[in-house]
Amino acid sequence: MAEKIGVYFDLANIGYGVDVQNLADEAAKKWGDLVALTKLVPELATAVKEISADIAAQKLDGVLLCGASPRLDNDLYRFPVQVDYVNLREQCILSYKNPDGSPYVVAEKAPDALQQMALDYVNMGIAKLQKSNVPDSAAITTTPRILVIGGGWTGLTAAHEAASMGYDVVLVEKKAELGGAVANMPVSSPLGPLWENKTETNLKDKIARVTNNPRITVYTNAVMEKLEGQPGEYVASISVDGNTKTENVGTLILATGWVPLDNKYLEPMGLGKSSKVVTAAEFGKMLANDCEIPKRVAFVLDTTMAEKVWEEEAKKAAEEAAKAAENAQPEEKTEVEDKEFVKNDLESFQHLKYSNAVNSVGMLRLANTVCEKTNDGSQAYILYKNMTVPGILERFYKKMQDRLGVMMTKADVTAIREVGNHMVVTCENTLLGEDFDLEADLVVLPTGLVPTTAKDVTVQFAYRQGPDFPDLELFDGFADSNYICFPYETRRTGVYAAGCVRQPLTLDACEVDARGAVLKAVQCLEAAGRGVAVHPRALDPSFPVFNFVRCTQCKRCTEECPFGALDDDEKGTPKPNPARCRRCGTCFGACPERVISFANYNIDQIGSMIRQVQVPANFKKEGPRILILACENDAYPALDMAGMRRRTWSPYCRIIPVRCLGSVNAIWISDAMSKGFDGVMLLGCKYGDDYQCHFVKGSEICNRRMQNIAETLNRLGVQPERVEQLEVAIDEYDKVPSLIDGFVTRIVALGPNPFKGM
Repeated sequence: MAEKIGVYFDLANIGYGVDVQNLADEAAKKWGDLVALTKLVPELATAVKEISADIAAQKLDGVLLCGASPRLDNDLYRFPVQVDYVNLREQCILSYKNPDGSPYVVAEKAPDALQQMALDYVNMGIAKLQKSNVPDSAAITTTPRILVIGGGWTGLTAAHEAASMGYDVVLVEKKAELGGAVANMPVSSPLGPLWENKTETNLKDKIARVTNNPRITVYTNAVMEKLEGQPGEYVASISVDGNTKTENVGTLILATGWVPLDNKYLEPMGLGKSSKVVTAAEFGKMLANDCEIPKRVAFVLDTTMAEKVWEEEAKKAAEEAAKAAENAQPEEKTEVEDKEFVKNDLESFQHLKYSNAVNSVGMLRLANTVCEKTNDGSQAYILYKNMTVPGILERFYKKMQDRLGVMMTKADVTAIREVGNHMVVTCENTLLGEDFDLEADLVVLPTGLVPTTAKDVTVQFAYRQGPDFPDLELFDGFADSNYICFPYETRRTGVYAAGCVRQPLTLDACEVDARGAVLKAVQCLEAAGRGVAVHPRALDPSFPVFNFVRCTQCKRCTEECPFGALDDDEKGTPKPNPARCRRCGTCFGACPERVISFANYNIDQIGSMIRQVQVPANFKKEGPRILILACENDAYPALDMAGMRRRTWSPYCRIIPVRCLGSVNAIWISDAMSKGFDGVMLLGCKYGDDYQCHFVKGSEICNRRMQNIAETLNRLGVQPERVEQLEVAIDEYDKVPSLIDGFVTRIVALGPNPFKGM
């Protein structure tokens, strides 16, 4: 707990907008000896040495920096005491507009509403430091060893790269031989410059580099039995030829690859009905085994005709389910729910769309191989709806456009039928300007790459939450937790995904993926050894602390933790694993008894900040007061960017950043209402179909809690409409001001909080 705080004001960033000297004087007067000094500096960034000297001379144990957003240059301020920030530039001065809605014009004297807003923020910052402690270290002795599951192209690359960095590696492959799907692919699309020609995979050399490396232990015919512990000190039980081997490892890379989508999804296009229709994966095996190749091969990338069939089936099933539900008795509900299987089938079909880039490049390679392997006069036709070629592989595509024997056209493939001893593919809306029937000896359809995690429990976690990754419908079985911001990370800290188990990728991209996952694994090892978070709150030394005396074993924290950081004993008492924790605070947001806290982020801290806001008693004259709890990952930076662009919002709002909306405890809402706030806005990441939450389900969990909050408000005699959760992505900064002003308008229409002035 900070007991001697130095408060510094950045004149370069805030001196033109508010009376800074008044802020310093008011802070010193209000807080007495707690604020040991207040100082106005020309620019914080150039005052680092001065602040360091003050810390030593005044024996400060806390520093509060009042100026620009902490997101801009917080790396400059590495002091040996607690440091916090008051964002007076982006989220106060730049975003301020007058209460009547008119734009703020800088004047010699700041408007009273702006000055009061700035003073509220300074007081909130001091209260935050007063209620904050330096976290104890949760450092552990780590095992510098990386477990790689999967001995295919990605797994082999990951094992070799990790060993090259000086780490021991355990490689687990469930088959008898290493190599995975590439064993049926002697030639690859380009793997390096000039990115124009097919490349020999040289798989045997890649395998030899791994099997001959003394740092790498290889287990084949092996599967995971159990993974227990936490990052840095995992214990892996591996079944090898029926015998259990135990290995101590620090982190894990999941590189188990893919399995082909069930052939039934392409039955409407003739797959399984004619031997002259195969998938790209099956055709690749034919080439690898030197099977006889027909002279005319049609490669069909457009699967719309099959998708339409599944859409009709799903529509029919939905209508039947609705009709059955209308007439069903309670005991018949299970039968109604079973109708959902067709809907799931339609979702599984999406794997063909996800795999389009891999199939586009793969069919270019296969078409080229057809022209090389067959006699003169052979022809490969590529019929596509969308030709998707990633990155620099565009060079390969352009070269294949000029390849003798390869013909490509955009086309709607509306029928595939067997006529005599050949196939006929009906093509409409083609680039050639006319519809036509294409005769071919063989039709090759795309392969849907389904991640192994959608079919198997690949890791076998010994976690309270179960042996597999938590299910996220949006990801359709893929193991990644946030493609946009945190690639390679899974929903289990310390486990990193690479290759096609993460997303459908070409071989060159799989190699990049493997290297990226290895770097993440190494970062995780180093972070666990230092007792700090690795992501997304990198270097955060805090971790949840439990007051077990008050714990009622309700299990809410263990059930809602998105990352499996909490196990529990037979009574339901939480058993923390600090190195699994990502410091989101969802656990203490869930706890009804306020048993859980972080040293530098806790229930009392945010409650104290809320109580520092001066709430006017006269609603009509001075307006409402709105509390905004803003997620630090998307909402808070969106607010910053809006402020930087001079997008303004109501001066009646006060913003407090929270680690995640999942950490919002209902007591904060009660505190705000008791204080007289007229409304509370929860501004967080998107969830559901537009999933963006950095803590996986924090925003969604908060939304589920809203029902309980509404019930509490009703009991207090307060309209539930005074509390609202809104979603915003980090790039929707233009949308933020209208969201805030819209909420303020709704609160003004409701009138003052019944508790105001009490």
